[in-house]
Amino acid sequence: MASSSAVPSSASAAAVAFAAAVLLLAAVGAEAETRKYQFDVRMASVTRLCGTKSIVTVNGQFPGPTLFAREGDRVEVAVVNRSPYNVSLHWHGVRQLLSGWADGPAYITQCPIPSGGRYVYRYRIAGQRGTLWWHAHVSWLRATLYGPIIILPPAGVPYPFPAPDEEVPLMLGEWWRNDTEAVIARALRTGGGPDVSDAYTINGLPGPLYNCSGSRDTFRLRVRPGRTYMLRLINAALNDELFFSVANHTLTVVDVDALYVKPFAVDTLVIAPGQTSNVLLAAKPAYPGARFYMEARPYTNTQGTFDNTTVAGILEYEDPSGAAAAASNQLPIFAPTLPQINDTSFVANYTAKLRSLASAAYPAAVPQSIDRRFFFTVGLGTHPCAVNGTCQGPNGSRFAASINNVSFVLPTTALLQAHFAGRSKSNGVYATDFPAFPLVPFNYTGPPPNNTNVMNGTKVVVLPFGTTVELVLQDTSILGAESHPLHLHGFNFYVVGQGFGNFDPATDPARFNLADPVERNTVGVPAGGWVAIRFRADNPGVWFMHCHLEVHMSWGLKMAWLVLDGSLPNQKLPPPPSDLPQC
Repeated sequence: MASSSAVPSSASAAAVAFAAAVLLLAAVGAEAETRKYQFDVRMASVTRLCGTKSIVTVNGQFPGPTLFAREGDRVEVAVVNRSPYNVSLHWHGVRQLLSGWADGPAYITQCPIPSGGRYVYRYRIAGQRGTLWWHAHVSWLRATLYGPIIILPPAGVPYPFPAPDEEVPLMLGEWWRNDTEAVIARALRTGGGPDVSDAYTINGLPGPLYNCSGSRDTFRLRVRPGRTYMLRLINAALNDELFFSVANHTLTVVDVDALYVKPFAVDTLVIAPGQTSNVLLAAKPAYPGARFYMEARPYTNTQGTFDNTTVAGILEYEDPSGAAAAASNQLPIFAPTLPQINDTSFVANYTAKLRSLASAAYPAAVPQSIDRRFFFTVGLGTHPCAVNGTCQGPNGSRFAASINNVSFVLPTTALLQAHFAGRSKSNGVYATDFPAFPLVPFNYTGPPPNNTNVMNGTKVVVLPFGTTVELVLQDTSILGAESHPLHLHGFNFYVVGQGFGNFDPATDPARFNLADPVERNTVGVPAGGWVAIRFRADNPGVWFMHCHLEVHMSWGLKMAWLVLDGSLPNQKLPPPPSDLPQC
């Protein structure tokens, strides 16, 4: 039996909780409010796959509690760390305009909250509405320390699509029988790849397709004929992009990463770790006398091991005859047909359909002129094994990952604190010479170079306030071409182009979409290809950019942007709060 006080066993619990929150938000009127939450980070025992283990949770819930707010609201989350681990929390996708101290990545904007410590995260929801999420941002604690953020439009402002009858968050995750902190510690010690997860989950539940996982460990979405449901999808998995589909039902995509898109219908969608997507599911007009699997399984091109399993929840209809819910277990059940695990063409075709709404109410403010251009290679590499050491990476080396051949090393002082205090390279916290282009160009998607080693460094790119940036992210085939979902903190960006092979600066920019490109905070760099993004550096602070495959981030696939204060008072980062954790 699932030991969780938070995961609903049916859609009704989630829908009731969501409806109650919406009514509460509606009751306070149109004025922006301050939403206050108490997060106690503590250990809890949870049973999955016939095994019980102690995991890190918020308020003893797995997944954690949902944050509700309206666009324009302020949010205050008082965190008390009662766990044995250092903890920091990140509010994934929240812009954090002039509130970089609340962003959360450990050793980037703050030192982690020590065991027994506390910190209040304070920020405002500005210009965003849809689904985001929060998660731990230190080591691999986000394996269980995560939950949804639901941002409603301002009171009286409708959705730019037909309003659904009900809304249900669906968080896709991973489950390990072993302690994930021990899993990554062993991988970093040996230089090899980490053990893969034992199951995927929907709202914390692995579903009926795994051994020793039955009805009580299955998420159920109970619907009524003729109604429309908005599924708020979140990929909280540590290491896997996922296909998602509901058997015999069409999904209409209306929002990604808390930003509206031109609606389009699909049978299957793909969602990378860190990404969110709101989709409308229209229930059948009449009782179908059947049940339907909602399934997710990985999309990957890795040449290593991965969790090649499928998670399923069950979509079931209320019987108009009034038959007991238990009777539905006797009905036939249908499964969707998902793409092949390595179907990169499907992924490319799906992502090409994503377009900003680009309406008068929700314009696409794509930078048309560019101040700074960057070209970043992203991919795997190696570190040499220590003298007389034994390592489990390629050819006896250690796995590494890098951007422009720089494998990022976390400092022992948070970068934002060092920057604000006026300390930088002079005392060794960080350097400001992150390369704008590869130092040694090569055939990025061709045969790998003989030397696969990468350098270590704690380097940042410095940008004046208001700089318009074009960044091309190029996958490499050094240890095999792979898709890399990249997340940028502090900004949304426009995905103006993508393609396969090596980016050609002479011809590819002519095909950029500068009219209605999708706006996101997390984008997949195509396996064996490239993606181009544009953004305006209008948010002073230090902002992390990293792969959201946790194993690649652990190996160093990350960097930081340092955006300087502007000249006006509303373009300057305020001083740190008095309760900011110290290293």
